[in-house]
Amino acid sequence: MNIFFENFFANFFANFFSYAILIFVGLASGMVVASAVFAFITAIGIVPRLAQKTRTPMYCRVYESAISLGGILGSFASFSQIRLPGGEIIAVIFSLAVGIFYGVLAMSLAEVLDVIPILTRRGRFKKGLFFFVLAIALGKLIGSLMYFLVSGFYDANSM
Repeated sequence: MNIFFENFFANFFANFFSYAILIFVGLASGMVVASAVFAFITAIGIVPRLAQKTRTPMYCRVYESAISLGGILGSFASFSQIRLPGGEIIAVIFSLAVGIFYGVLAMSLAEVLDVIPILTRRGRFKKGLFFFVLAIALGKLIGSLMYFLVSGFYDANSM
């Protein structure tokens, strides 16, 4: 009986410390990645630019809080098994919000880096810039729909 308890406690402490190290490394890595993402969002000036374009500078704090809360909740949702009531309706609303965020982020990055004016000068676009931007957005939409709706388009088990 005494040997049983010795083995039990030896295994418990060995597992405890290995799990503690894994938890620490995971949390530290997550913090570094989240900090980098938020630093990137801050560096390209997405919040002030969004407030300027929508003529809502009084809501800058709300935008910043929403981005931070979205990052926190998104991280939590990626490793938890919580199911929200409303199922598909909530999923559609969430997907729409994520799509809007990525669209705003991509267009802010393109605007900060002056990608579209450079492309129009080098590509000698005189007319049709609207259709060029629309084609980029529709390509992203179709790719996303294929990813989520076409069975076997992406199979995590095949990697």
